[in-house]
Amino acid sequence: MLLVIDIGNTNTGFALHDGKAWVARWRSSTDPSRTADDYAVWLGSLMSVDGLVLSDISGCIISSVVPQAQFNFRNLSRRYFKCEPLFVGDPETKLGVDVRIQRPEQVGADRLVTAIGAHTLYPGPLLVIDSGTATTFDLVGADGGFEGGIIAPGINLSMRALHDAAAQLPRIAIQRPDYVIGQDTVSAMQSGIFWGYVDLIDGIVRRVKAEYQGSLTVVATGGVASLFEDASETIDHFDASLMELGLLEVYNRNVND
Repeated sequence: MLLVIDIGNTNTGFALHDGKAWVARWRSSTDPSRTADDYAVWLGSLMSVDGLVLSDISGCIISSVVPQAQFNFRNLSRRYFKCEPLFVGDPETKLGVDVRIQRPEQVGADRLVTAIGAHTLYPGPLLVIDSGTATTFDLVGADGGFEGGIIAPGINLSMRALHDAAAQLPRIAIQRPDYVIGQDTVSAMQSGIFWGYVDLIDGIVRRVKAEYQGSLTVVATGGVASLFEDASETIDHFDASLMELGLLEVYNRNVND
């Protein structure tokens, strides 16, 4: 089985593929201090619930935006899966996609992999919106090439900054308010956060389409993207699987080459 690992700034996602389908998924908080042994115990316990063991894993591919965590995950694969992991971003890992921007080395591995995953499912050109620690908007050409994008603060980051910078504003849950005009502090904050991000998304999508001057399919993914499913006027599809699909595709391009 193939284990794909997406190490994000906030959370790390794990998914197992048996060659035909995804058989299990798990998430954990990203913690660079966790050792390979810590992850092995945690992962082994979760796998046992599904009747699986660590030795079932024969391949591993990893995307990471947290360099400090890579050492322990590399050791995890070597020690417990008995295989050398593929790391997206390593020179020997081929993505099979053109990065058509002025500084291609600056594009995060997570953005490239998500773009590849989107291209495997949807006809291009695409605008891929990923809502995580940051909210990114990435343009994917009809041939799957990466053609640039936009980076904005993520919704959770903005909520935390609002709470930390204003002593009288509480921490709140993200949810769609009943009315745009708030009647108390919490509903006012929820409205500002929720509708502010909906309009950020729709506004940027409209500007990208105007500048691109062509047809674009808009696909959203990421931890909080589903919150906007019935509110956004510009998103065509919501798909939480783009990262893992991209990692599976990159793995196949490398091992089957």
